[in-house]
Amino acid sequence: MWWGCLKTLWAPLFLTHRHYLNGGSMNGLVMKSTVPITLTFLFGFFLLFVNVSELSAQQPAANQSAKPGVDARIGYLRAYEPQLALSVLDIPPRDEGVAGANVAISDNNTTGKFLGQQFTLDVTETKFNADVIPAFKEMVARGDRFVLADVSAKQLLSIADIAKDAGVLLFNIGATDDILREEECRPNVFHTAPTRSMLADGLAQYLVWKQWRKWVLLYGSHENDKLYADAIRRAASRFGATIVEERLYEDRGTARRTDSGVVLVQQQMPVFTQNLPEHDVVIVADESEVFGSYVPYRTWTPRPVAGTAGLVASSWHPASEQWGGVQIQSRFAKMTGRRMLSKDMQAWTAARILGEAITRTKSAGTKQVEDYIKSDEFSIAAFKGQKLTFRNWNWQLRQPILIGDGHGVVSTSPQAGFLHQFSELDTLGVDRPETKCRLK
Repeated sequence: MWWGCLKTLWAPLFLTHRHYLNGGSMNGLVMKSTVPITLTFLFGFFLLFVNVSELSAQQPAANQSAKPGVDARIGYLRAYEPQLALSVLDIPPRDEGVAGANVAISDNNTTGKFLGQQFTLDVTETKFNADVIPAFKEMVARGDRFVLADVSAKQLLSIADIAKDAGVLLFNIGATDDILREEECRPNVFHTAPTRSMLADGLAQYLVWKQWRKWVLLYGSHENDKLYADAIRRAASRFGATIVEERLYEDRGTARRTDSGVVLVQQQMPVFTQNLPEHDVVIVADESEVFGSYVPYRTWTPRPVAGTAGLVASSWHPASEQWGGVQIQSRFAKMTGRRMLSKDMQAWTAARILGEAITRTKSAGTKQVEDYIKSDEFSIAAFKGQKLTFRNWNWQLRQPILIGDGHGVVSTSPQAGFLHQFSELDTLGVDRPETKCRLK
């Protein structure tokens, strides 16, 4: 409409200009026609501009009244303390996990701003082994109804039932303990972190595909090391590998990163791995970072190393750029100044799941969001080659497992040839017939 008015106002001036260009005389025309027409044009344009501005100002108000805003608060409960590692390159960054959630919040808001939705992240930190109940209750009091939990299995279980009674959905982004999905599963706890059994199965499939079926298992003396070793034993039995010998490495608290400590380890590892039976690969179970990183290139018999050192199974890899991964890596690096780690991806995925559910349901109500996530309609794209869904028997996220070393992705499991009647992703971890989970 306004363009038609503009053409009407412009036409006389245009005709006068065309008359001049075509060689017509301008004598008398400029003084008698051009000035009044020009003034008329400018005055009309001014009125038109004012009316269009008023119309434009009215439209957002009308849209806002038609679409009430949705304020989606996402809590992040984190147990954090500075950690040591055998290599300074393996020390976790200060914002590990939180950075992934922040990128997801930004992604959610990119879409949400057009739909009247606003996403915010509320981060609360506590200590390892601390009582997290008071901190969690404070988050609930602030209005957090969706909480990403990067805490231990024990800490998570301490708040799971409190969260259920308060109508809060929890997303486990850090704990890999199978017990959280099995004997101690909860209907209001979703898991984007893979289990130890999923990680071990992903690694085992690749080793078996390579025909490396004879394994030596070296495991640490801490509880998490033993749990990972249990997952390796289960994977070996499941996929037809044989553990020809196991050896326990006791943590004696030596200063391994001192000069004398490095010299001592270089002497210890060949002796520790001497006189082993014939084997194809050495599997290390050392989540506690006591000895595992010192095993590669130091074994008595030269063999590849895998497990928690060497060839490692994880939910993500800093070098992963397949299936559009370069996009998330670029966004993440731009916001954080570093590459994306597994826990970053697990947090990103959880926050994006919430963003997708809230966008689809047009609500930040926990009931609506929970029903959508648990429905057959739900899936999430996470740069892993296929859409991901939850297992409805324990609410563990199905996902491929990346197999990589310190430089790149070597392979992705499930491997070709490992079939399943429903989803090949269910060849990783505890399947429905095996589960001990009884959701209430």
